[in-house]
Amino acid sequence: MLEFFSPVSKTVMAQREVLPDGVLGKNLQIYSEKTGFPELEKCNLALFGIRESRRDINFIGNFPTFDAIRNSFYSLYAGNWHHSIADMGDIKAGATVEDTYFAVTSVVNHLVSRNIIPIILGGSQDLLYPIYRAYDSFGKMINFVNIDSKFDIGNADAPISNTSYVGKMVVDKPYNLFNYSTIGYQTYFNATEEIALLDKLFFDAYRLGEITNDISLVEPITRDADIVSMDVSAIKDGELSYLVNKSPNGFNSREICAISRYAGISNRVSVFGIFEISELAKNTSAAMLLAQVIWYFIEGVNYRIKDGNTSLETDFTTYKVPIDDEVLIFKKSLKTQRWWIELPFISNVNNKLKRHTLLPCTYQDYENACNQEIPERWYKARRKNEM
Repeated sequence: MLEFFSPVSKTVMAQREVLPDGVLGKNLQIYSEKTGFPELEKCNLALFGIRESRRDINFIGNFPTFDAIRNSFYSLYAGNWHHSIADMGDIKAGATVEDTYFAVTSVVNHLVSRNIIPIILGGSQDLLYPIYRAYDSFGKMINFVNIDSKFDIGNADAPISNTSYVGKMVVDKPYNLFNYSTIGYQTYFNATEEIALLDKLFFDAYRLGEITNDISLVEPITRDADIVSMDVSAIKDGELSYLVNKSPNGFNSREICAISRYAGISNRVSVFGIFEISELAKNTSAAMLLAQVIWYFIEGVNYRIKDGNTSLETDFTTYKVPIDDEVLIFKKSLKTQRWWIELPFISNVNNKLKRHTLLPCTYQDYENACNQEIPERWYKARRKNEM
């Protein structure tokens, strides 16, 4: 695996030397020319960059660098954390994009199979395709959550790009994608055909205004995710810069950090990545914000709590709500107060949900069910189960 990586730059390591004791930069295992590759067996989380952007539809020959983000991240103090972190450096762009994809799939598969959570800084967002393919050998269905202003479904028959990669996840074998959720989409950035296709596939989409009105809606969405990615264009330009993002609408700095923390708290999220990163050397504020996004994800991971055994009455309270011909079964964790809704097992179909019998939900979903409203996420998951 070492052959795929280049060490953290000498410039960043020199900047690290002048940092005060106690900051993250002085406590990480860092791949540098001096210290060598970190001992991953002792780590719970591994940060690395992917210096690849050739499938960006606007690619003009510039590859991303992550020095500015590292400088900011290294200068932060850790919280009351019990997990150890490594910085593996950067995956080098291969001779071809396919070479980079191979390296990404190999590295992510290696880390996830060892229960090490990759935190990825990436160039073009098509890199999520080889990240997704890293799960092929695990033999399970994958839930993918994308914090983005666009759906990025694209044309599955066209070459993959940073705006057209989700369609490839849907149609390429092996078929591992169970659910795709977009958080913070903005309608005017998405073709009506893509919006209709998302609905036809029973995928989930949450508009920017819906999430900003109640940021806690993100928690049940990310609770069931395996991969959570963030496109920097989901953050409004005033929080980054006009060079990084040209949209006046998007999440503000507090909201994007809260979303990142929710992703970290999820017991299931095993990959977290930030993509569409461009050169930030002259934009220290944007670099610091992305460093804080990473910080909040790690903070969430350190505060993960297991909810217990859903079959035990001592761990959960069960509520049954009759609606028409259905009886919806809700479960509430007595430890964390989180809610789930049960999905029925359908024995006469090729059931995709053998390992997904409980769907995260909110107390509001339970209240709506009591008012005879079937939760939309339950309906979509049921329909996918029947397909």
